[in-house]
Amino acid sequence: MSKPIRVEEDTHAALAALKDEDETFDDLLSRLVRERRDLVREGAGLWSGTDAAEKARKYRKEMKEDVGNR
Repeated sequence: MSKPIRVEEDTHAALAALKDEDETFDDLLSRLVRERRDLVREGAGLWSGTDAAEKARKYRKEMKEDVGNR
């Protein structure tokens, strides 16, 4: 079952520029989602064995606290 989606003209143009000649827009969107998923998987565990994740959590907490103080 297909579902229509609405996109702005500039979004449609950007997607059309990314689309291969033999691809449908559904094929394009599926490919983009798959590529994004693959990139996320490639990055999984990247910080393993480092303190980078803890530093990122600390920095995020500090940023949220700073925003709350404004």
